[in-house]
Amino acid sequence: MFDAQTASPIFEPLTLPNGAVLPNRLAKAAMEENMADGQQLPGEALRRLYAAWSKGGVGLIISGNVMIDPTALTGPGGVVLDASQPLAPFKAWASAARSGGGHAWLQLSHPGRQVMKAMGQGAVAPSAIGVQIEGASHLFPTPRALEPAEIAAIIERFATAAGLAEQAGFTGVEIHAAHGYLISQFLSPLSNRRTDDWGGSLENRARLLLEVVKAVRARVSPGFCVGVKLNSADFQKGGFALEDAAQVVRWLNDLPVDLVELSGGSYESPAMTGAPQDGAINPREAYFIDFAREIAEVATMSIMVTGGVRRRDIAEQALQPKDGRPGVAVVGVAAALAFDPDLPIKWRDGQKLEVAIPPVTWKKKAFASLASMAVVKVQLNRISEGRRPKQRVSPLFALIGSQLATARLTRRYKAWIARREP
Repeated sequence: MFDAQTASPIFEPLTLPNGAVLPNRLAKAAMEENMADGQQLPGEALRRLYAAWSKGGVGLIISGNVMIDPTALTGPGGVVLDASQPLAPFKAWASAARSGGGHAWLQLSHPGRQVMKAMGQGAVAPSAIGVQIEGASHLFPTPRALEPAEIAAIIERFATAAGLAEQAGFTGVEIHAAHGYLISQFLSPLSNRRTDDWGGSLENRARLLLEVVKAVRARVSPGFCVGVKLNSADFQKGGFALEDAAQVVRWLNDLPVDLVELSGGSYESPAMTGAPQDGAINPREAYFIDFAREIAEVATMSIMVTGGVRRRDIAEQALQPKDGRPGVAVVGVAAALAFDPDLPIKWRDGQKLEVAIPPVTWKKKAFASLASMAVVKVQLNRISEGRRPKQRVSPLFALIGSQLATARLTRRYKAWIARREP
């Protein structure tokens, strides 16, 4: 029960299209934790971290990237879920993530070309076009264009992982089709130059996403939630644009999709950290909300927006109509929950209305983005160890520490992949 002072649309329940009910409108949005154990499984660190978020009061937890292919990881500490992995660690993870009474979904992802060369596995993509980042392109392998049979195998991997997620006790999955990962690469004309049924027109470029959604939905029960994370735009000239996103959502309307999360950007233009290369938007709180309102006008499923939210009044504004356009249904909070995992309870009780997150203002946006993520990872590690977040962290030291940890985890990953049977 809330009194008049603390009553807020944030804490109203939400019924999704499949009948599942979120206890409130706040979601822990995905962050890249890189905390898998030596078998690329969720261990004690992730269980403690997710239990802290669940007990902190969010209605929905969306995991960081869970990789569907052991040879294609966004980072060496990534969790892998495929038919060869034991399910017991995932059951324990799901139990921890649901311990506070909310929903817990796994974000299923394939990185495509956005893998580090040091991982030693090469890369695949819709077309043989490498990642272009000033001063860092050499860190990524030139990808090989996927064959149609390989595309079919990837679709099956998404479906298999979703079925395993339901068996483990998660309440849904989110298919990652944003941030320049594989499905996003198919959607973008900058990275998809194919001339077959998987490229060319927007309908063909969206085919992979739509087929993945169909395969996943066919593999899980009707009460299991299926969401999609979609770029509102690539924030690169000639890339996937807002009108493209609106059309993709219209196609998704015809499928049993429960929620679409709007984000934006890629490794090349990291708008998801508030820093697109082309300057199309300024780093600010809730920086995708205007795009999300436009998408909400054409969507029949629930719309979620993520992007820098750290104040209760901003979250409330996102949920409410404005200028004749609808509000969103769910607000995703990411970095703020790394700095304060109890934030939802504090918002509910009126104790704390804002989280101060020092910005990283380096001139090279790609490196500033990496440093911002490294600072967040410092906080995630502290929470996973049962400690409170540290409010002041040096971005430089955090980035150096993150790079050293990545090197160590890369060695461990390569040893693990070498031990696996072909």
